[in-house]
Amino acid sequence: MELIKTFMKRQKANMELRKAFKNAGIFLKYKNGDKELKIFPRIHQVNFDKKAKTTFYIFTLVNGMDPKEVMKKDYVFKQHFGKNIDLKGDSKTFKLTIYQTSMPKLLPYKFNEIKAILAPYRLGIICGVDRNGQYVGFDLLKQPHILIAGETGSGKSTQLRSILTTLIKMKRPEDLQLYLGDCKKSEFHIFRKVEHVKCVLSNPVEIRSMLKHIKKELDERSDLTEAFEVSHIDHIPAQFKRPYIIVCIDEFVMLRKDETVMDILTEIVAIGRTLGVFAVLSMQRPNAQVLDTTIRANLTVSMGFKLRDKIESRIVNTPGADEIEVDGRFIMNNDRLYEIQAPLLEMEDAKELLSPFMVAKEAKKVEEPADIAPDLTEKDVFLDVTDET
Repeated sequence: MELIKTFMKRQKANMELRKAFKNAGIFLKYKNGDKELKIFPRIHQVNFDKKAKTTFYIFTLVNGMDPKEVMKKDYVFKQHFGKNIDLKGDSKTFKLTIYQTSMPKLLPYKFNEIKAILAPYRLGIICGVDRNGQYVGFDLLKQPHILIAGETGSGKSTQLRSILTTLIKMKRPEDLQLYLGDCKKSEFHIFRKVEHVKCVLSNPVEIRSMLKHIKKELDERSDLTEAFEVSHIDHIPAQFKRPYIIVCIDEFVMLRKDETVMDILTEIVAIGRTLGVFAVLSMQRPNAQVLDTTIRANLTVSMGFKLRDKIESRIVNTPGADEIEVDGRFIMNNDRLYEIQAPLLEMEDAKELLSPFMVAKEAKKVEEPADIAPDLTEKDVFLDVTDET
């Protein structure tokens, strides 16, 4: 009986897809006497995944069909099967996935759920939930350096908060150090007393000094890998072990006129992966001059929340981010594109989660290396974010 039900279900699914082909004009015509016949793509497979709550089809085009026409007509598939579909293919074979569930418009942050997703990763980054309700995360060691962009109120700051809070709860302070630059002076103060956090700076001269310290650390780690003839800092002897370092700068575009800052950030994203040093950079208004080819090519993961237009979406490599209508929703590009709903972690909830990691710290100013120009001032390096020059 079950086999008959499954067979009937597949037959019905085949008919639905064939209707979509017909309405989209995806077929070839030929005449047999007085009759005009239509040849549709061949449906090879229909699968129903109860656990993932998806249905997917595998179909191939008849020789002579234009594969570009299939992708152009994706709106027809959405009309038939709903908005939550994913269509991929090449010159001949295509996979159509239909999701029975959709992304929530609001995703409360739940650490226990997130912890289980990130457990296999050495340095796990939580992204959110995809269109079929599944959590998405990745290992920063394999996909280093993150760019987060989005308008005010789009969810960018909340995403930074959830990423940093999750890292703190997942890693011990001897294994992870955080260096935070808060150019807008509005977000990172809750992390100031966390034991993983080496500093939270908003003064641009101090941020510059912090990055020069990171530059010195890069040089030392590079010397260690060379001395022990290893390709990654994780492979040096245990007695020389170094913690992972994440440099996170919110609204780093405000520092774009400081060549030293930009040079060090470029070096971090270029060589930091093998040395265990990673960058998380965020900005409201993507700027092609700041995100030059070198930086952009090495920021392997981009998260584009709501952006103003297609130009900004293209700069961040997140096409469609300009069309987002839901707060906390973003397009992620890390070798492929995802649409994701970010977890919402309120400030007060973050403080409660971080409270076990709070320690008393003396207010200590970052010492400036001797080669920083003594006449360098905040005005020299700190720009207003709205300055487009």
